[in-house]
Amino acid sequence: MNNNIQSSDSGLSANGRFGRLSYLAWNMLLGFFVMFCCVLIAIIMPSMMANMTSGTGPSIGLILFFILIYAVMLYFIVIFTIRRLHDLNKSGWLSLIFLIPVISLFFWIYISCAKGDERRNNYGQPRETRGWEKVLGWIYIIMIPLSLILTVAVAIPAYQSYVKNTEALRMQLEQMQLEPTAEYSE
Repeated sequence: MNNNIQSSDSGLSANGRFGRLSYLAWNMLLGFFVMFCCVLIAIIMPSMMANMTSGTGPSIGLILFFILIYAVMLYFIVIFTIRRLHDLNKSGWLSLIFLIPVISLFFWIYISCAKGDERRNNYGQPRETRGWEKVLGWIYIIMIPLSLILTVAVAIPAYQSYVKNTEALRMQLEQMQLEPTAEYSE
């Protein structure tokens, strides 16, 4: 094994580095975990979910559960971003850029696409990208344009339907205003 590659470290620690595929793979794994938790709560506690749709509102337990899931997700997003920034030889404090609404999108694109240091930097040796990370990372990369295409494929017909329905309603309202009412026709 190459001595310039770090092969044994925990992906759940802020110490160390993440290459591009490792970063994307761990974020995808986090997404799977969050989806699993949401499906699990829907299966285990259907009455809590029914309360949300019936208008009585979610229970305090459900709210606390989702706050916990959100906090865990946010924690790991920060950890993964810090590791990715370390690979770029940048401070983990830059992960706070994600708190700035529009700039965060461009920042995410940068850290997802920028090539990290191939040699040792201020944060250690480069980390070896494991096989499963490569697979999940590439799936993530493929899913991005597919999700954009799907969004456009759904949004355009929905917008066209909205415009058509709005125009029909406008014409209906105009027609109602033009017709004389019974009290004025006498």
